[in-house]
Amino acid sequence: MIFSYSDCLKKWKTDYQIKKQLSAGNIYQIERGIYSDTPNVSTLAVVAFKYPKGILTMDSAFYYHGLTDVIPDQFHIATDKHAIYINDDRIHQYYVLSNLLNEGVTTITRRDATIKIYDKERMLIELLRYKNKLPFDYYKEIISNYRKLIYTLDIERIQDYVAIYPRNKMIGYALEMEVL
Repeated sequence: MIFSYSDCLKKWKTDYQIKKQLSAGNIYQIERGIYSDTPNVSTLAVVAFKYPKGILTMDSAFYYHGLTDVIPDQFHIATDKHAIYINDDRIHQYYVLSNLLNEGVTTITRRDATIKIYDKERMLIELLRYKNKLPFDYYKEIISNYRKLIYTLDIERIQDYVAIYPRNKMIGYALEMEVL
């Protein structure tokens, strides 16, 4: 389990007691201000703990949904457009309009982390929106995997997502031509 410095202070009361727990091997310091009761914690768990309002999107979401086998170099996280800049080399931050941020958010568990991630239907819309910014082969791999999954996706939910986006006619057209 991961906990913060303030969580440690609540449990052990003083910095001295926390240091005693560290030297005894009862807790482990993962990063500055982040502690765990196990020595090995995944980077995904640390990122999910450190940025609880962040939502995995784009390359990270495609990978964790099994739509590509390309492991992303960074964690792609969506935040509110008014959020502060995340100064972390492990993070690629996307600013999302406030009214769109929580549409399609779900949680998944991977090893020791429970993370917020956009569902496959929302990610299909994001794929179509960012089509021109993605490498062609990468885009084709993901879109072909979506074609294989089309009967398991909630088409009504996809159409609801299309309706709330700006330039929804372009997204709807691309959806019809590329996937359906």
